[in-house]
Amino acid sequence: MRSVGVLAVVLSLLLATHAAAASKGTAPAASFERFTLACGACTGVVASGGVLSLGGTLASGTYDDPFGASGIAYESGTWTSASFTNPFAFDELVASWNAATPDGTWIRIEMSGAGSGRTTKWYTLGIWASGDATIHRTSVPLQGDADGFIAIDTFIRSKKAAPLTSYQLRLTLYRTVGSAATPAVRFLGAMTSAASSYAIPSAHGGVTAALAVPPLSQETHVGHFPEFDNGGEAWCSPTSTAMVLKYWGSGPTVAPFDHDGDGDIDADGEVDYAARYVFDYSYDGAGNWPYNVAYAATFPGMNGFVTRLRSLAEAEHFIAAGIPLVASINGRLKGFDFGKTSGHLLVISGFDAAGDVISDDPAALAGNSGVRRTYDRGDFESVWLGGSGGIVYVIYRDGTTLPAPIGPNPNW
Repeated sequence: MRSVGVLAVVLSLLLATHAAAASKGTAPAASFERFTLACGACTGVVASGGVLSLGGTLASGTYDDPFGASGIAYESGTWTSASFTNPFAFDELVASWNAATPDGTWIRIEMSGAGSGRTTKWYTLGIWASGDATIHRTSVPLQGDADGFIAIDTFIRSKKAAPLTSYQLRLTLYRTVGSAATPAVRFLGAMTSAASSYAIPSAHGGVTAALAVPPLSQETHVGHFPEFDNGGEAWCSPTSTAMVLKYWGSGPTVAPFDHDGDGDIDADGEVDYAARYVFDYSYDGAGNWPYNVAYAATFPGMNGFVTRLRSLAEAEHFIAAGIPLVASINGRLKGFDFGKTSGHLLVISGFDAAGDVISDDPAALAGNSGVRRTYDRGDFESVWLGGSGGIVYVIYRDGTTLPAPIGPNPNW
């Protein structure tokens, strides 16, 4: 699941503005911006062929890994975007990136907002590496101030703070002293949103298709790798990500897993692998949204980002393009094996003739055979739009054409 225990309070703050207004029908405020890495202020980094890497005069310092070694000596370079004027005053921001971080390297992603005559401090959205040999990837808690705070992977404007109308992103690339390796960042984007209302259910756009997403159940992994949140309900996000990677014919090629050393090889080892390599050590879970898409994009030819869609009518365009979506839901859903959830990820794989959602839902107590199911359109939108504001992972292969964005503010 996306959230358990103490995180329920944080998520209630994160989701309240969306859930409270569901079904009133005004235009939802969501936008997505892809940044051109060749533009921006650069110190110790170079952009070539659309990829940002270390180069030139590097800064130096040390990093204390909260979950590993202290005093890791590094060299670094920094890229800072120009100020981007958002099409509306925003309440929340989620960044996404696609990067390669060989052993000995990692990256930090930050944002700063501006509006109403002031500029916020820089908030860390993530300290990330694809592996775990050099540093432990982590979100950074306890950054809150009068302007806003970070809930795992999301900047949220404080309710009493003045509006924010623009923002900047900052990337810092690191390598350990003595290493010749460099991170290579090829994509950086950000989704912004504001409190919105939704017309539920949305009108069916006529798309009737069921994509052949291979079914994987999180429940067959209960008890696997306690150090990575113990499988089962905690692994909905990596299981969904693994399903979509498998749909694209991608994912890890690894030796079979034996999670407890008893000689029995685990089925569907790509789920265990994904859980390890999306794991956020501060959050202590595998449900960090940008970490899941960044993981997916580490495989050759794969890309990914996080955004918010405004309705299932928008999701239909992705299905028509052959692109399944990983969606975040929150609440009570008829037909869901656990009845209700305080945060869950599943795959939107298609639509039936009535416009209801064909899903590959990893929360299948019957195992892989129970993963595919159909959810009522209105019921689903209530827990998706009303639960997470329409959050989706868009994971796709090179050469795949994304559908044309809809409306005045493109949200992908």
